[in-house]
Formats: sequence, C-alpha cells, structure tokens
Amino acid sequence: MPRFALKIEYDGAPFAGWQRQREQPSVQGAVEAALRVLQPDHAGIAAAGRTDAGVHALGQVAHVDLARDWDPFRLSEALNAHLRPAPVAVLAAARVGEDFHARFSALERSYLFRLLVRRAPATHDAGLVWRVMNPLDVEAMREGAKYLIGKHDFTTFRSTMCQAASPVKTLDEITIEESPRDAGTEFRFHLRARSFLHNQVRSIVGTLERVGAGAWDPADVKTALEARDRAACGPVCAPQGLYLRAVRYPEDPFKPA
Repeated sequence: MPRFALKIEYDGAPFAGWQRQREQPSVQGAVEAALRVLQPDHAGIAAAGRTDAGVHALGQVAHVDLARDWDPFRLSEALNAHLRPAPVAVLAAARVGEDFHARFSALERSYLFRLLVRRAPATHDAGLVWRVMNPLDVEAMREGAKYLIGKHDFTTFRSTMCQAASPVKTLDEITIEESPRDAGTEFRFHLRARSFLHNQVRSIVGTLERVGAGAWDPADVKTALEARDRAACGPVCAPQGLYLRAVRYPEDPFKPA
C-alpha cells in the first residue's frame, strides 16, 4: 500500500489542536475528512507533532497509507479542494518508503514564536501573534536564553500534563530577532531541537518576556532551570503566536527530484 508524506500549513485558531477529538474540530480531523472523500476506508494519518489549540503550522508533516498510487501533485490538489473552507492547506505531497514515519523518522523540529509589542490591539495580525504592551530589552532576553541551550532537565518548562517519559531534552537553538514596525516592534523567537516537551516553547518564551520586561534578571532563567520545579517557571504565554515551522528528516521527502 503506497505511503505518502504531506506537508501541511494551517491556522490553528478554529481548532482544538492537531489531534483528532470526538466533539471538537481538529486539524487532523479536517485532513482525515478530506482523505475519506478520496478513500473512505483509509486508516488515518500520523503527524510529526501534536500542536495545541490555537497553535499554527507552516510545515507540519504527516503520513498516510492509501490504496491508490496517486500522483503526488494530484493528491495535494484533491485534498486542498476537499479541505475548503477550513484554513488548512497541503503544501506538498510526496511518495515515501514504508519505513518513513512522520513522527519517529524526524531528526529535528523547529518552532517560531511571534511576539508583538505595541499599545494598540493587533488587527491584521490578530490571532497570529502574542501582543504585550511593555517595551522589551532584546539583549537581556538573549542573555537569558543562553542558559537554556544544550542538554538539560526542563522540568521547570514543561506542562504538568506532559506525557514525555523524561524531562531531559537538548535545545539546539534559541535566537531572537527584533524587527521594528510602523506601529510597535515584533520579536521572533526561533527554537530548534530534536523534540520538545508539552508547553516547553510557550513556557520559555513567557519566561524570556519577563526578562525583557525587566521583571527577571537574565540569571534568574538559570535559577529557574536548575530548580526543576514547574512553580519556578515564568508565565506560559498565549498559543496564538506559536508556529510549528519545519520538521527535518534524514532525507527531505519534499525535495524536487
């Protein structure tokens, strides 16, 4: 049975998250409903990561086994036709080997978090950024972020509902871009790791925002990390600024031949 990888983009605002849920809309449910039009008895899809309610994706990856050996372009076009009007798009489809697994074959995941500083409410970016009103010191945030790079016990920065077997993760990158805008300033946080704990990115960004606002010293991030205590974390920021940006594999399944 042919296996296909799908690169998926979505606005998470209308959904209760990626994962299929019985009585609430989900991104997985929307994609599987579109697939059922093409093959009513398909077994479902598996994704690289389960994003929470309100979280977006620029490059989520899922795989599905189908009875028909579709042309990948025609498969993506057919799925997009049946996904309308949901804010979900299949950016690409690719034929992959049966050993490819969207989650377990992944080498790395990268996330983007958009934080907008301005007094006025967001309009064009409503639901796509986390807005705060206080100015932020980007150099202080960068200094605080340095303590989180590398292999650590991230108990402080994970949800109490996290189901990961271990809180130990290796965070390969945190970079912060500052971009002045006509009204306010946007900060873009880029985080990269093999895998993340539940709420880890939002917990980190929420804590670094406190550093940028001057409520925390950069060294307080190190103290919080070493506490290995959820109570030591800063506030968990809102989900709407978070994007699953990309997933990396040993070989890019979507690379043009």
